[in-house]
Amino acid sequence: MEFIVEKIGMSRTVSVPSVPVTLLKVVETKVCEVREDGKALVAYHSGKKINKSIEGQQKKFDISKEFNRFDTIEVAEGTAAGDLDTAVLAEAKVVKSSFNSKGRGFSGVVKRYGFAGGPESHGSRFHRAPGSIGMCEWPGRVQPGQKMPGQYGNKKASVKNEVISYDAENGVLILKGAVPGHKGARGMVRIVK
Repeated sequence: MEFIVEKIGMSRTVSVPSVPVTLLKVVETKVCEVREDGKALVAYHSGKKINKSIEGQQKKFDISKEFNRFDTIEVAEGTAAGDLDTAVLAEAKVVKSSFNSKGRGFSGVVKRYGFAGGPESHGSRFHRAPGSIGMCEWPGRVQPGQKMPGQYGNKKASVKNEVISYDAENGVLILKGAVPGHKGARGMVRIVK
C-alpha cells in the first residue's frame, strides 16, 4: 500500500542514544476510482494551476476544487472511493520511501563521483580536472559510461526506513534515518513490513 507524503525535515529523538529521524506529513488523499490491478486513481492538493482537464476530473469524481492533482498509487484490497485510510501506518514496521534527490546542477567529477584530483600545490595545473578520458590508437574513442562532468542529483532515489512512530491526529510519520530530497519535497511511501 502506498501513500503520498511531504518531507517536513529532520530531527533527533530525545532518547539515549539519540537517533536521527525524518518527519513526513501524509498528504490528504481522496480515492477517485479503484482499478482491477490493485491500483487506484487518487486526488490530492497541490500548488498546480487548475485547467479545464482538471476541472473535468473534479466534476466527474465529484470532489472539491482543492484536490487539483491526480496520481496513480497502489492500494489495499477492498479499498473504496473516498478518503484513503491511513490507520495501517500505525502498524507498519518498515517503509520504502521514493523521492527525487536534491538537484546539484552541472557538477565536476570531484563532486559528482569523488575523484581525488591532482596536487593542490602551486604550479600543478591539474587540480580538479578529470584527467585523460580516451584510449590510444585502438579503439581510439571514449568508451560509453565514462565518468565525466554533468547533471548531478534530481533523480528518483528509494531507501528503506524503519518506522519509529505515526501520529494519526496530525498525520506525521516519523522514520529512522534520512530520506532523499529537500524540505517540502513530495514523494511516495510504500509499506514493506
